[in-house]
Amino acid sequence: MNYLDSLYWIHERTKFGIKPGVKRMEWMLDRLNNPQFNINGIHVGGTNGKGSTVSYLRSALVDNGYEVGTFTSPFIETFNERISLNGVPISDDDIVKLVQKVKPVSEALEVETDLGTATEFEIITTMMFLYFGEIHPVDFVIIEAGLGIKNDSTNVFKPILSILTSIGLDHTDILGDTYVDIAKDKGAIVKPNTPIIYAVKNEEALKVIRDYVEQQNAEGIELDRDISIISEDEEFTYRYKDYELETLLLNMLGEHQKENAALAITALIELNESDIVDLDFNKMIDGIESVSWTGRIEQVKERPLMIVDGAHNVESVEALISTMKNYYHTENIDILFSAIKGKPLNAMVDQLKTIASTFYITDFDFPKALTKEAIFDEVRFDQKALVDDYVKFIESYNGDGLIITGSLYFISEVKAKVDFS
Repeated sequence: MNYLDSLYWIHERTKFGIKPGVKRMEWMLDRLNNPQFNINGIHVGGTNGKGSTVSYLRSALVDNGYEVGTFTSPFIETFNERISLNGVPISDDDIVKLVQKVKPVSEALEVETDLGTATEFEIITTMMFLYFGEIHPVDFVIIEAGLGIKNDSTNVFKPILSILTSIGLDHTDILGDTYVDIAKDKGAIVKPNTPIIYAVKNEEALKVIRDYVEQQNAEGIELDRDISIISEDEEFTYRYKDYELETLLLNMLGEHQKENAALAITALIELNESDIVDLDFNKMIDGIESVSWTGRIEQVKERPLMIVDGAHNVESVEALISTMKNYYHTENIDILFSAIKGKPLNAMVDQLKTIASTFYITDFDFPKALTKEAIFDEVRFDQKALVDDYVKFIESYNGDGLIITGSLYFISEVKAKVDFS
C-alpha cells in the first residue's frame, strides 16, 4: 500500500460511524502487545480548549529538551498532523508502516470476534499508540480525547497526569443533554491516585467531578480554587501554591486561552515537583507564550479582515465573541457559517447575532455536514443568505470583516481550498 491507499483505507472507516466503547480498542491493542502501556502519557479531555492546552504543554516540554508526541483531532491542514512528533506531523512513510501493521489486526477483529468493525477514530488511535509505544518511543505523549472520556477510544492507557479543560453541552445525542450527564462521562478521566487538573465552571458538573476525585483518591487541582489568574489587559498573572508568574503574554487571544495556559503550567509544575520533568521555568514560559494554533481565532487576512475559527458549540462561540469584542473593534462583521449534524444551531446563532451584520450560510464536503438549506431553514436570523460556492465568496469578499466559523471540519476544508493572499 502507498500513502494514498493507506489514507483511503482509513477514511473508508467513516462509514461505520461512531461506536462508543473501548472493547475493540482493547482487543486490537492486546493483539499488538499493548503498546499503550509503554508510554508516559498525559490525557487531555474536555468540551473546549483541548487542542490549545495540548499545544501549550507540547511547546513547553520541547523547549525544555524533551521529545514529545501528540495526538489531536480533527486535523486542520494535513491528516498526518493528528500524530505529531515535537509539533511536526509524522511522515507519509510512517503512516503507511502503521497501516500495514494495524490493518491485519482490524481485519482479524472482524473475523475472530463479534465486536464489529473498527471505526476510523479507533484505527487512528491504535496507530498512535503503536507509533509512540513501539515504533518511535518518546519522553512524553500528550493525548487529546475524542468524544467524551468513558467510552472514548483514548481511554485505554494509564496517564501520569490528566487535564479536564471544560464541560459544555456538546455531543448531547451521545453524552447526554445535561451538564451532569456529560460530567459523569468526562469524569472518567479521573484515575486512581493520579493528579487531575480541571477547569469546570458549571456548579452541578463541578460537584460530579469533585465526587470522582474523592472516589478515586486522586489529587484534584481546580481552577479558581487552587489556581488563580489575574488578567491585566492582554497580560496575566498566574498563581498556584507558592508560584507566581507575572506579565505572561500569549500569542493566542482570549481570556479562555489564559485559562488553558494556566492548566498547562500547573501540569508542568506538578510534573516538575514529582521529578518526572526537570523544568526550566524561563524556557517553559517562552514555549507557552510562543504558541499559535491554526484555526482558532486565526487572522488569515488583514484587509478586509478575515478570521477563521473552529467554534462548534455554544461555549466556543461565546469565547470567539468575547475575543472579537476585546481585541477587534471592527463594526459590520459578517459571518460565513457551516456546521455538522447534532449541533445546537440556534443557541450558537443567537450568540453570533450580537456581532454579526449578515449571516451567510454554506455547506462543505463532509459525511456529517448539514446542507446549507437545512441550516437556513432552522436558524433564526433576519439577515441571512445562502452561499453556493464559499471559495468564490471568500476570495471576492470586500466587506469590513468576515468571520468563518461553525465547525473545525469546515475550517479544515476552507484552509485547504481558499487562497487568502
